Amino acid sequence: MTSSANDDDAARWAIRVENGTLDSDGQRELEEWLRADPRRHGALLRAEATLAYLNRGRALTDRVMDDAGSAPSRGWSRRSFLATGGVAAVVVATSLSGAYLLQPAPMEIRTAIGEIRRVPLPDGSVASVNTASDIAVTMAGTRRSVTLKAGEAWFQVAHDTKRPFVVEAGEVRVEAVGTAFSVRRRANGASIVVTEGVVEVWSEGGEMRRTRIAAGSQGFVANEAPVIEVKTVPDGAERTIAWRTGELALNGETLAYAVAELNRYNKRQLVVENVNLLREPMVGYFRVDQPEQFARAAGTALGATVTVEGETIHLSR
Repeated sequence: MTSSANDDDAARWAIRVENGTLDSDGQRELEEWLRADPRRHGALLRAEATLAYLNRGRALTDRVMDDAGSAPSRGWSRRSFLATGGVAAVVVATSLSGAYLLQPAPMEIRTAIGEIRRVPLPDGSVASVNTASDIAVTMAGTRRSVTLKAGEAWFQVAHDTKRPFVVEAGEVRVEAVGTAFSVRRRANGASIVVTEGVVEVWSEGGEMRRTRIAAGSQGFVANEAPVIEVKTVPDGAERTIAWRTGELALNGETLAYAVAELNRYNKRQLVVENVNLLREPMVGYFRVDQPEQFARAAGTALGATVTVEGETIHLSR
């Protein structure tokens, strides 16, 4: 397939991803399309970045027109994005967003329950945003900032020594220059998993107690704790972020852990009332959007009974 055809298809995929219309079948179709041609990964990243520029540029234009008392501009649409071949439109988008670069406004990324989004950032970094999450990204001249308001995200950070990449999750701070790591916000702090490079973590007010976490390790930073917990998980870092491909990877974790994780992604909730059953270890890879299939697999492995009642799936002995 030609590069032009790849760009056209990438523009269509970028719109579907942004609209959140990809179900599990659509996600598999996208993955198959990407595997068929190595050039398609780059085409999709360019298309997603172009669409983000267009959206921000149009929002800026509308805001200026509104302040001037004029009707908002509706010159750019997804149809025109497709008609221009997607990628070519970035020239116009860049000029529209010039003022945005001078006065950066946060780029908001939100996901619904069960939704997982992979979003290119303006600096060349990539964010994979997990279920029911909310982040705001600001790219300033001296610092790249991400506020994790809720949920979890994994970042593959573009190298830029002049602009550190800092994630704020409540009172917790995580800083990287060029690396890959995930941050999950919790009620009393944040969990960090590093898959590439090194990050520095601390809680607000505790900058003098910065702690390094290297690839293959994970840590937990409490909002106000003086000690930061770090442990090496050489075989578990990638498993921990298997959610990026819609999977839950288990290697001895308890059924209680698995149920809590799967319930994050689904309105159909798993319920286990037997305490001993909750302590049973589980092994395997499971789709996060298939709670009933998981329950039946767990029932077979653990000798438990599965009962479905409306939006509740019960496991019992």
